[in-house]
Amino acid sequence: MKHIHKLILADDHTLVREGIKTLIKAMPEVGEIFETGDGLDAVNLARQESPTLVVLDITLPGLNGLEVAQRIKQQNSAIKVLMLSMHAGPEYVARAWKAGADGYLIKDSAFAELATAIKAVMNGEQYLSQDVDAEVVKRFTKEKRGMHQELDILTPRQRQILQLIAEGNATRDIADKLFVSVKTVESHRAQLMDRLGIHDVPGLVRFAIRIGLIENES
Repeated sequence: MKHIHKLILADDHTLVREGIKTLIKAMPEVGEIFETGDGLDAVNLARQESPTLVVLDITLPGLNGLEVAQRIKQQNSAIKVLMLSMHAGPEYVARAWKAGADGYLIKDSAFAELATAIKAVMNGEQYLSQDVDAEVVKRFTKEKRGMHQELDILTPRQRQILQLIAEGNATRDIADKLFVSVKTVESHRAQLMDRLGIHDVPGLVRFAIRIGLIENES
């Protein structure tokens, strides 16, 4: 396995992040480790540091891990991305592959499989967690149906604003986070509501939970 000069670890659960970081530190191939609990920060870190590998939770505030992975790959396709997820469903794996991820690891298995997954990804292999049925994922991807298609009707900016709305951010807060005007946010919100056929914030929140943009904390 080639040396990982810089690694970014993005997970919004501090205890999980600390546990994974401890395991990564024990790997002699890993050099400097950067960490964050926010999706937007992860994108900025990747742009600034040009890491060898990003270990990325799917459920992140600000910008979910799938969107982060896609942006990182667009910035620099040489960066390896290993997704961490609570979800073993084929729709999530299919979305991860579509975003350009190199590996997909179930969080429950992360401590046992992490080193194996990292080595596989760094050796140019596509790694899929042992808890996921690869054949089911292949069939799902071939049929091109499910959650990821529902998101495809939205632009990347609309998906980002949908997530921020669902996380409880006010219009002004979203505008400040994205460095755009309030009018721009309102325009995107109106457009995404029209595309989804959902015209109230509670409905948007329910949709975002159903497709995995945010977690249901109830």
